[in-house]
Order: sequence, then structure tokens, then C-alpha cells
Amino acid sequence: MEKKKLRLSSAQVSVEQSGEMTESGGDKVILMCNYTTTSTTHYLFWYKQLPNRSPTFILNQNTTEPDFTKRFSATLDPTSRTFPLMIKDVRVSDSAVYYCALRPTVTETLEEDLKEETERGDLS
Repeated sequence: MEKKKLRLSSAQVSVEQSGEMTESGGDKVILMCNYTTTSTTHYLFWYKQLPNRSPTFILNQNTTEPDFTKRFSATLDPTSRTFPLMIKDVRVSDSAVYYCALRPTVTETLEEDLKEETERGDLS
């Protein structure tokens, strides 16, 4: 059986976030996320991490977890390369470390390559 090579795309990426913040209860907070990438497709995510816990997914540009829909939102701006997280009506329970994450589209490229090779009959 012949081994097939699959091409995977890669991208240079970096994410810069705002630093530590202290706010009063009831205020609106905006956490900045600035990113750079050589990829043409952007998948950005926000996560919340409580002490001694794994990060919890909050949202990406398409989906927000049900527990966060009322007070958490973010809008991707590809022109300014920002994805700010807005938290309305801040509560003590919102105290956590928040992470902005950027993922290049390796899986999309892999799926496209597999489809092309299958159509050409290169994969068995």
C-alpha cells in the first residue's frame, strides 16, 4: 500500500490581550484582543479560567455558550484585527483569567486536499 502525502497549511499567528483589570460590580468591561496572522481565515475564541480549573469556552465569532449569552459578547473586526470581549453587568463571579485564542484553518486545508485527491482518485 502506497503512502500518500497530505499538504497542511500553516500560518504565523500572534495574539495580544489587555492586562489585569479591576472594576466595580454592575459596570461594563471590555477585554481587548489584538491579533496578527498570515492566514486568510480567522477563528477566534474567548475562554474563562477559574483558579485550579481548566479553561471554559465562552464564545467565538459564530457561537456563544448558553451560560454566557446574556452578558458576554464579542465582534470580530478583521480590518483592525481585534476581537474585544464585552462583559455587561460585571459580577464578582466574573473574576477569572480570560484568554483570547486564534486558530489557523489547518483542518479546512486538510479537508480540501482530501476532497481534491479523492476526486482525482489519488487516495484509495
